[in-house]
Amino acid sequence: MAHPRMAAGALFFDAMGRVLMVEPTYKSYWEIPGGYVETGESPLRAASREVHEELGITSVLGRLLAVDWAPSEAEGDKVLYLFDGGNLSSADLSKITLQQDELKAFAFVSLDEVAERTIPRLARRILAAAKARHEAAPVYLEHGQRPGTEAA
Repeated sequence: MAHPRMAAGALFFDAMGRVLMVEPTYKSYWEIPGGYVETGESPLRAASREVHEELGITSVLGRLLAVDWAPSEAEGDKVLYLFDGGNLSSADLSKITLQQDELKAFAFVSLDEVAERTIPRLARRILAAAKARHEAAPVYLEHGQRPGTEAA
């Protein structure tokens, strides 16, 4: 029986449709707020907890945008969940306090610039989830793409 690791994150947007990304202290590329699901914790609860730990904000996350099966020879298989964090207002932004030992910075990034900031599989996942948000329908992905596409 498979035992993939699970992780969950949230996509937050600004009024211009840009996505919030964070710059970790321990990686060479930008990420989205989120992290691993702990034993006995739901993916939605994990995403909320991670957002609070990393950004210092308490946010009611919305619907599921994407589920991504991400095989990894180095780390084992993962199942990743992305939830809709909604649009952050300037009042929300003023409450952000980065977890200093894990994050250097945050920025809103246009969807056209996501691939420049992060690794390909995460860029594909973010773009697919943003599209799912627009279409109001969650998406199932394999390695950041819909099954049957080249990179899946």
